Amino acid sequence: MFDLSAYLARLDMPARPTLDAEGLARLQRAHRQHIPFENLDVALGRPIAIDPASAFTKLVVAKRGGFCFEHNRLFGDALTAVGFGHRPLLARVWLGATEPPPLTHTLSLVTIDGQDWIADPGFGGSYAPPMPLVDGATANAPDGARFRLDRDPVHGWALWRDGPVAATDGRATGPGWQRQYSFTEAVVYDADLALGSHWAATAPGTRLATLRIASIVLPHGFASLTDRSYRRRAADTEAQGTIEDPRVYRMRLALMFGIALSAEEVAALGLF
Repeated sequence: MFDLSAYLARLDMPARPTLDAEGLARLQRAHRQHIPFENLDVALGRPIAIDPASAFTKLVVAKRGGFCFEHNRLFGDALTAVGFGHRPLLARVWLGATEPPPLTHTLSLVTIDGQDWIADPGFGGSYAPPMPLVDGATANAPDGARFRLDRDPVHGWALWRDGPVAATDGRATGPGWQRQYSFTEAVVYDADLALGSHWAATAPGTRLATLRIASIVLPHGFASLTDRSYRRRAADTEAQGTIEDPRVYRMRLALMFGIALSAEEVAALGLF
């Protein structure tokens, strides 16, 4: 069911990536720059399916976005088609959490020449490039943020970020290191992914079930839309504001995030 040529065309990649760390980084970055993170189908009452055919149809054929389980399902199928060895992991997102959060995020563990790397084009809060799974490993993102991986005595591994607040979806609390999510290397089954996706999209009070969210990576920045509040950082230029008109909201969805909704669909989001 996976069409690698169509996927690479969606990413505007003229050739398949090389089977090395540089190729993995190029693939993940192109994915996140061309396919938005978004949960609008949740608000529209549409079921979220994370089987390979559904993820490909929605994110590639229909040119929509999705949240982490959809993104990493598609990305995992792409990794397989290109030739990378990989498997999914589950994570706990700590942004805004006051107690241990559930396993409602997924990412990929990719093995390159015997070294494990984490790769994740499906995190909506910020953008972290692929990183070797090594205690103390660091990486710099094109938006100016720094990332660090540390072993966590309770939760396995922790991914930390220090960078511009404007290059996030708004959950960053300020400058300094902030934990993004934690994860273990435990084996993850399709049933685990299905459970995490369903809970994230349907449990009362969850971020995905209560907010209308979109974000996308820019060449040197990040853009996000949470309900009617938007923010954008491009290089050293920042902008933020509140959208008061559904026509402007619809236009910004299309121009900034590449999400084409009808006027009726925007009205059904219940934001205006």
